Amino acid sequence: MDDGSFIKAMMKPARYDNCVLATMQGGSTPYGLIDDASIIVRDGVIAWCGPSAGLPGEYCDMDGIDLGGRLVTPALIDCHTHLVYGGNRAREFEMRLNGASYEEIARSGGGILSTVMATRELSDQELRARALARVDALMADGVRVFEVKSGYGLTVDDEIRMLRIARDIAALRPVTVKTTWLAAHALPPEYKGRADDYIDEIVIPGLELANAAGLVDAVDGFCEDIAFSSAQIERVFQAARRLSLPVKLHAEQLTDQKGALLVANYGGLSADHLEYLHKDDVPIFAKSGAVAVLLPGAYYFLKETKLPPIADLRQHNVPMAVATDCNPGSSPIFSMLMALNMACVLFGLTPEEALAGATRNAARALGLEGQYGTLTQGAFAEFAVWNVDHPSVLAYEVGARALHQIISHRSNA
Repeated sequence: MDDGSFIKAMMKPARYDNCVLATMQGGSTPYGLIDDASIIVRDGVIAWCGPSAGLPGEYCDMDGIDLGGRLVTPALIDCHTHLVYGGNRAREFEMRLNGASYEEIARSGGGILSTVMATRELSDQELRARALARVDALMADGVRVFEVKSGYGLTVDDEIRMLRIARDIAALRPVTVKTTWLAAHALPPEYKGRADDYIDEIVIPGLELANAAGLVDAVDGFCEDIAFSSAQIERVFQAARRLSLPVKLHAEQLTDQKGALLVANYGGLSADHLEYLHKDDVPIFAKSGAVAVLLPGAYYFLKETKLPPIADLRQHNVPMAVATDCNPGSSPIFSMLMALNMACVLFGLTPEEALAGATRNAARALGLEGQYGTLTQGAFAEFAVWNVDHPSVLAYEVGARALHQIISHRSNA
């Protein structure tokens, strides 16, 4: 077992042989499987991949690295996380098991606000160290691309601080990090009863400052009865549009607020959760091309009973991503492979759909389509080598630590 080890970036051409590729390109072949395959890497990207028998002549005399017949997939992508935070909410977990609802805990001052207080109290160094420990756990499951949200600071300075720490992760680990402005996550105590003022005084001005500092890749919000209305979120989206930033949204997790339609109207990247998305809204959402990001960890942890409309999303060809939603309150999940298993067992995805959700469709949800998430010519050369005989095993086994190694030709590997 060479768990999480790296073959460092090499600018000269490299060849990898004797592997089974799950290219995850889509199409008629399940998983895009290619037996007895080879991969050629040049200048950090995949120059060629396919059956070894079809290797182009210019590469035939190259020395190859034997991968021992192992499965190779794109490195995994966790496209929805809240990795930077302080404290934990184990006591609230216990309260829910004793009958309290998520909404009741939130309205009594718990929930997100308790994490906000814990996050504000920690130093940058402490927050960074705790975030890195979570990243390390997810890296052990083959994840090399992360989306990381703010949302536990709820002041301009603390929200920007969270994004700076998220960006630090990519300097301290061989990963790609996309940062998301989520100041419209909850209403802090100092703005109780003044949600519109909070949008005007913190969310939008802070977004402008964070964007000017080069810290924002996308803009998110929490559109719910216990958070912000669709009208308030639309004002945030309008600010994002002025700044030419893509949007995404925590939508339809607890109630139907028509957040997914708002995402569609603004040409957003994704709508995430979607348990309460009405089936009649799916065709409209589908036309936007946005991704439905499924978060089975939150569904499981909150003991939700209403399923996302998977059959309707499938019928209308909505790309479905799967993510951990790693956070202290509703999804303290630190395993991407566990999220794949949950997506299959709880939501009825096939193992192929689940793996596509952590590769090809997750890349699309982050605006990284074509760069990450598939093994195809021109994609970045970063792939996972697994000690399994078929990609379905990745969603089947729980806790097996199937990763053999990551091969990465990124400059900071």
